[in-house]
Amino acid sequence: MADLRAQLLAAFDIEHREHLESVRRSLAAPAEADLREVFRRLHSLKGAARAVDLEVVEHLAHRLEERLAQVIDDGSVLDAATVDLIHLGLDAIEAQAAAQRDGAPLPDASRALQALGAQVAQPAPVKPSEPVERVEPTAAPASDRSPEYVRVDAELGERLNEALHHLSSEVQIEAAQVELTQRLRREASQLERLWRDMRARGGEGRTSNRAVAFEHALQTLTRDLGELARRQSRANWAVGESLAVLREQIDEIALAPAESLLGDLGRMVRDLGRDQGQDVEVRTEGLEVRAERRVLQALREPIIHLLRNAVSHGAEAAEVRKAAGKSERLHVTLQARARGGRLEVRIADDGPGPDLARIEAAAIARGLLSPDDGSRHPDEILALAFEPGVSAAKAVDRLSGRGMGLSAVGQSLAALGGSARLRARSPFGAEVILSAPLSAARQTLVAVEAGGALFGLPSFAVRSLLRLRSGELEIVEGVPSARIQIDGSDIVTPVIPLNALLNNAVLEPPAPGAAAPMILIHRGDRHLLLAVDEIVDVRELTVQDLDDSRIAPGLTLGAAILDEDRPLLVLNPEALIDRWLRNARRLSASALGLAPKETEARQVRTVLVVDDSITTRTLEKSILEAQGYRVLLAVDGVDALNTLRSSDTVIDLVVADIEMPRMDGFSLLQAIKADAGLARLPVILMTSRDDEADVRRGLDLGAEAYITKQKFDQRELLATIGRIL
Repeated sequence: MADLRAQLLAAFDIEHREHLESVRRSLAAPAEADLREVFRRLHSLKGAARAVDLEVVEHLAHRLEERLAQVIDDGSVLDAATVDLIHLGLDAIEAQAAAQRDGAPLPDASRALQALGAQVAQPAPVKPSEPVERVEPTAAPASDRSPEYVRVDAELGERLNEALHHLSSEVQIEAAQVELTQRLRREASQLERLWRDMRARGGEGRTSNRAVAFEHALQTLTRDLGELARRQSRANWAVGESLAVLREQIDEIALAPAESLLGDLGRMVRDLGRDQGQDVEVRTEGLEVRAERRVLQALREPIIHLLRNAVSHGAEAAEVRKAAGKSERLHVTLQARARGGRLEVRIADDGPGPDLARIEAAAIARGLLSPDDGSRHPDEILALAFEPGVSAAKAVDRLSGRGMGLSAVGQSLAALGGSARLRARSPFGAEVILSAPLSAARQTLVAVEAGGALFGLPSFAVRSLLRLRSGELEIVEGVPSARIQIDGSDIVTPVIPLNALLNNAVLEPPAPGAAAPMILIHRGDRHLLLAVDEIVDVRELTVQDLDDSRIAPGLTLGAAILDEDRPLLVLNPEALIDRWLRNARRLSASALGLAPKETEARQVRTVLVVDDSITTRTLEKSILEAQGYRVLLAVDGVDALNTLRSSDTVIDLVVADIEMPRMDGFSLLQAIKADAGLARLPVILMTSRDDEADVRRGLDLGAEAYITKQKFDQRELLATIGRIL
């Protein structure tokens, strides 16, 4: 345990420096500082200090967090006095950490604590840990020699691991060269047979010196190519075997047992429980599982936060637990396991479980949900718990924050190429499931083509590869779906083109009878069929970091290179499923042109959509046509007026953007209302700016409705049109 604590303190020494450096960098330009990022840093620092029993540092971080929260809540910026106060707290934290690292007496932090408004007395100084005595190695017989250990810089280990992955890619390319050589040998042998056949039929000149020399050269070429192919094959096999051994040995360096970084957290939870007057029983399982050290290090902060949440949100009065048939003790579980190339960590408690009503109310208050959306699936509500500012905490204290913690958990997992899910346990309690790659660099990928681009999907989330015809799809609750068999059971799963999911693009309906390749991805019991243009290959590749602004943040894990230097973006399948869950209503049946046909008896209404964005025009056209409306398009106000005044078609409604070249939406609205022949035509304005002055101006000019694109929901658009028409 002494060795483990030494490791944890060494990790904290690195971690706290990173947090302090980031906060101080932000304080250098207070007016431009991202206060929520500073808050997240202080929150993480508090949790890290708690995990290694640095109580004074924890108190200081908590008070800094409180002071910054006041600034955020007031909507103000950091003034000079607050900046100086934060620096005072950071200096005190640094002094505490330095004393702990050097084994010196802990300095008095009461001045900083009082300045920050602490109401508790500074804890008694903790005795510095005894320095570890160095033991000089003694000679021992070779057979009895103990293993020798050296410290390896983590960054150096990562570079070594990446170099191995690049070497693996080169060996795969070399294997392709072996195949090429073997093909050349076969072609040379065929030429040799053809030449002999020609000589046998050629008659005169069959034994000329030139013919004999050519045949001899051809035979020599065939033998040389055969020998080269054999040598290449043997060399490739030997390199492959050596590479496998090297990979195992490097994995011993790069991979570490979860126990080494998470093993102390059980004690931390028990201490938290005692501080809160709560008797907590902690169970840890599977911490012998090995993963890359950087993966475990990145997971440590989120896990600490979730364990604190388990104690805070899971706490119940003894009589309440007894009435529910629970034991008097709160049970908290930390479980780790490797599954399909992924590290899965579960943090669970047997408390009251997620408060859906409180989470939903917080999401509505943050503008993430509309109050009149009606009934929602619990998964949809629970997913919002990871949005900034959404908290189910009843009060703010040292354990429960302001909805920033779970948001930071989600962001940390997304940056790692993982995901976090909150769910209710049966019969009671809550569970958060974290999923991350065992290795952040080497992954088996399914390479696909969609919309003219190459993408990779990690194989851990791919359940099966299918080809389905358009006739096999059906509409379920307005969503194209397929009925397939999984583990002997029939399930109905949504179908969405990958290109539509990534880019909000709308695809043409598939040709009747055409079979589309599809990939079934899953996350737990959630399944989603992704329609693609082509399934290219399945390959183990090196995934490198890449920040690609063309794809929505969080949807990519990095990039990899296929043969012939073909790059592909590696997608995060769990983020794709999250994106689907949050946008299922908008990515409707129109994405595959599968909406049910309207009856002939229904009167067809015509809507003119005016927008300079081709993507927005196409999306709105698809949504409206899926509901049976006839749609005309215009690229700006001038084009719209020309259409209105010259078209033989009776237009029943105009849906217009505001910000457009030549003539904007306000000017178009004025022109329509000033024209006696068009004045009665209803107009809906849409804009990306949620500005009250714009809303008032539009309504004053005679618009029937005003919809902001930031909160765009196709149901709102359709309901508004239905109400007007």
